[in-house]
Amino acid sequence: MIESLRRTGLVLVVAGCLVSTACLGRPPVVSDPGLHADARNVSLSIASNAIAGGKNDSTARWITDYVIPRFTAMERAKGVTVHLRFVGDGSDDGTYLQKQILQLRTGGGGDIFDIDGTDVGDFAESWLIRPLSEVVGANTVAGWDGWRQIYPSIRQLDQWRGQDYGIPVGTDGRVLFYNRTLFAKAGLPTDWQPHSWADILSAATALAKLSGVTPIQLDGGAAMSETTTVNGFLPLLAGAGALIYAGGKWQGDTAALRAVLGFYQQIFSRHLADPVLDEEIEGRDASFAEFAANKIGIYLESDYMWRAILAPKVGNDPMADRDTAVGYTLLPAMNPGAGVAGQSYVTYSGGAVRMVNPNTGYPQQAWALLAFMSSAPAMEAYEQDYLGSARQIMPRTDVDNALLAGEPLMNFVATQALPVTHFRPSEGDYTQVSALIQLATADVISGGSPAAVAADYSRKLAKIVGEADVVDN
Repeated sequence: MIESLRRTGLVLVVAGCLVSTACLGRPPVVSDPGLHADARNVSLSIASNAIAGGKNDSTARWITDYVIPRFTAMERAKGVTVHLRFVGDGSDDGTYLQKQILQLRTGGGGDIFDIDGTDVGDFAESWLIRPLSEVVGANTVAGWDGWRQIYPSIRQLDQWRGQDYGIPVGTDGRVLFYNRTLFAKAGLPTDWQPHSWADILSAATALAKLSGVTPIQLDGGAAMSETTTVNGFLPLLAGAGALIYAGGKWQGDTAALRAVLGFYQQIFSRHLADPVLDEEIEGRDASFAEFAANKIGIYLESDYMWRAILAPKVGNDPMADRDTAVGYTLLPAMNPGAGVAGQSYVTYSGGAVRMVNPNTGYPQQAWALLAFMSSAPAMEAYEQDYLGSARQIMPRTDVDNALLAGEPLMNFVATQALPVTHFRPSEGDYTQVSALIQLATADVISGGSPAAVAADYSRKLAKIVGEADVVDN
């Protein structure tokens, strides 16, 4: 549900045309928030890229086995008969995105549906979705008691230009994982906490003395696609004091961007990372396997690696001694206090958002359904009864406080990383900008100079977003 590093360039080009305002022509008419508010016989649907026995199986089963019977029973007790159906899918993310776009354009789609947080702004700017305040009413939205439990940082996922368009589904956080066994062999502390990029380079240099060990895995290049951007480049950029998009401007050839490319250069020119892992299509999977086999010392990744890759019983590359052999720590800024807003530690997060379709014929009942799905009992049920042993970070502090106390890494991310996290911008140009970032890192990894690569990146960026929206310094 949370792991949404996604889509091919071809799909994105097609989707971009479908989403763009020029393609759409005019905004849809948003129904009256009070439409059919007193109806006693209601038909609703939930659409999600999930299917029982396939993609996002846990979500599909939760909706079918928990949400539908519990919500319909709750409404029946109020004298309302709700015919609620699940419209599941199991296609790749790009195909599913196109389906949603086409359905919304033609007045269809699930009454409740979800999209990736990075798509909120694109959909909103193209009039495919509308703020919750318009769809269900400002007072209704403001009165939901769940808002006070949503992490303020995570709420960035559902917002575009200051307005809420939905409710976050969940999130993650990126940290530095490290192999304590290899650290001990290299004479490094097994309770490692770097305070700068220099500390990371120092540890990686010590690990380089171990035979058969790759000191650090830093995602870069085009083969890693979006993983390069969100797992590597953007967290480092935040640590250098900048966000890729802020105040209506994109980072071009700036000191912060050059610093990040310089860090990539230092890592790869000193042979502290294996460029082959970043060049191969299956490189990410191969790097996971190498970390699990004690062949990589440091790895910048999201909690996905801990819960889905290294998990002793259910992981793709299980480590029986994961809980003792793998350490984790926050990613430091370039120097203490040098991060965005003076942060000394940084991270990036992702996640999906559920929203009410502006085409719904039952906006109040659809909102009630969304609020129910976002309630503490519903989210606790999803975590406890449908995820098995693989815990995820929910958007609610009360749920995470209750369920993550016995999960040290997940609790660490929720309590230590989320307060300093950032999210990718939900702007329509982001996907093309991300592709440029991937190519820029690839150029540096293959030997290009950070200064020349940054200048070339900025020129290409201006062609996408316009020179007036690029910052160079």
